[in-house]
Amino acid sequence: MKRLTLWIGILLVGINVAVALLTLVWLPYDPTAMAGGRLKPPSWEHWAGTDRLGRDYFTQVMIGARIALTVGVGAVALGGVIGTTLGVLAAFARRGADDALAATLDILIAFPTLLLAMLVVAASDGASLGTAILAIGLAMSAIIARLVRILTKRVLAQDFITAARCSGVGWGRIVLSHILPNIAPTVLVAIALQFGLAVIAEASLSYLGLGAPPPNASWGQLLQQAQSTVFAAPIGVIAPGIALVLLVLGINFLADGLRDLLDPERSAA
Repeated sequence: MKRLTLWIGILLVGINVAVALLTLVWLPYDPTAMAGGRLKPPSWEHWAGTDRLGRDYFTQVMIGARIALTVGVGAVALGGVIGTTLGVLAAFARRGADDALAATLDILIAFPTLLLAMLVVAASDGASLGTAILAIGLAMSAIIARLVRILTKRVLAQDFITAARCSGVGWGRIVLSHILPNIAPTVLVAIALQFGLAVIAEASLSYLGLGAPPPNASWGQLLQQAQSTVFAAPIGVIAPGIALVLLVLGINFLADGLRDLLDPERSAA
């Protein structure tokens, strides 16, 4: 049953990845073409109908999958690198510096990820795909840093670290050979969960007009554009909404499955 959760997550995320990669080489229609007629219902010609400008809606949703995964991967990579680096440095810092950094991380974590991302976007030159990745990555780095700090301190208290130091092993090698391998399973699960939050944050920013600008068809942007025509063409809300929910569910299932797989105690239970 636990492996079933993992495979469901792999399936749902895999479908989104396949669609995102497919958009790089093929699309049903030109995403900027407005020759399909306004707000047409789903048909064999246009599987999800057309939007208010006459563009093929299924094409827009496919592009949205690519943007969601691009921002998600970029944000978790940035947040993971920054958070892991800060967390390890905090664990090695002197008491005063450690306490100051820990308090700073607690303050950052107290702010919602979306609010921090909005502040970063507002302080930048303007909304763009790169800005969204930077904003969400910086916002989630505090969560990763706090977790890494706690886990690193726990590892540093183990006897094998003392034995390594007594044998003359340097701190750099201890970090690479002992600390990172021991904290990696827990951190990977946390990063996987943050992936889902990053996808939601990107959709929220795009809905507010702070994400990737047009003609990028983010799911959040599609939801925002379709709210004025929700009764005339409900597919405009249903299609990107379902796509967003399925991707986030898949990521959460995948993270839960990885936790069962990487945690020996849970696997044995």
